[in-house]
Amino acid sequence: MKSYDIAVIKGDGIGPEIVDEAIKVLNVVSKKEGFGLNYKEYLMGGCAYEAVGTPIPDVTIEGCRVSDAVLFGSIGGYKWDDLPREMKPESGLLKLRKELGLFANLRPVRVFDELIEASSLKPEVIQGVDLLVVRELTGGIYFGEPRDNDGQTAYNTMVYTKDEIIRIAKVAFESAIKRKKKVCSVDKANVLEVSRLWRKTVEEVALEYPEVELSHMFVDNAAMQLVRDPKQFDVILTGNIFGDILSDEASMMSGSIGLLPSSSIGGIVGLYEPIHGSAPDIAGKDIANPIATILSASMMLRYSLGEEKAADLIDNAIKSVLHDGYRTSDLGKYHAKEVCSTQQMGLIIADRITKV
Repeated sequence: MKSYDIAVIKGDGIGPEIVDEAIKVLNVVSKKEGFGLNYKEYLMGGCAYEAVGTPIPDVTIEGCRVSDAVLFGSIGGYKWDDLPREMKPESGLLKLRKELGLFANLRPVRVFDELIEASSLKPEVIQGVDLLVVRELTGGIYFGEPRDNDGQTAYNTMVYTKDEIIRIAKVAFESAIKRKKKVCSVDKANVLEVSRLWRKTVEEVALEYPEVELSHMFVDNAAMQLVRDPKQFDVILTGNIFGDILSDEASMMSGSIGLLPSSSIGGIVGLYEPIHGSAPDIAGKDIANPIATILSASMMLRYSLGEEKAADLIDNAIKSVLHDGYRTSDLGKYHAKEVCSTQQMGLIIADRITKV
């Protein structure tokens, strides 16, 4: 029997609760499909700082390196806000991404018909939305040097090398081949030299994928088009800061941040996590929505382990459960047959898989 080693980082806040439900579902689907999953837990975030004095111990990095995939919950919380920057929980995640070479962040956005009223946009605008944001994760203005802050002036530089653009562009085009074969590259080439290099390089990469349609859009227009006509998009390719903003904007189409997964890939091993934070205000109350984390586990099966059928089983089970009216409290007012706890939702999805 095939077997995979999974590094599990539950993290802070609601992280342990939502990861437990993802593991519950993974155990059911792996048994059904005849492969094994070996889990090993590691610390990262505020919990790691409390335990060992650092947001990410070396043992966590090494454990992730030798695993087949990393399943991650969430980090951070108010109690660690006053720590020095290098000790903050979020610094642990940034370091892990860098150490694992995770340069591509994938954020799929799908709108479930049963929850179409949960979105702030009109149903006719978002019905049928199915897009993927491919965000470059380790370059751009967030990592640009030099930095300076003398109390009067501060600046950050946006830097991209051609090689960095080539590798993220290839991820976008490869993703598009499996979808609707459309890539929209988002930049600010009318103003920024770095965006002109971005656009020129993406066009060169596109020559290797003649079956994929490439278009370009300035980031300000892209932000407008996402709320005007999001169905025009298939794969959105963009840099770090633009991707950060646009993916958060796109996430609100679904009606709840608790529904959206993500993956960070391209390096030694893929890392899979929900897009939401640690939500310390509801931690321990058994009311968090675990679906984003369960969908992240599905992405893990699909992208890192190659278990496509198992991933499909999870995705279909979630659609079925939502269709039948099961909701967590964040979505309870939208055609709910039953408002479920975190644990109940995980159990219902797992049970649905067993009955297929």
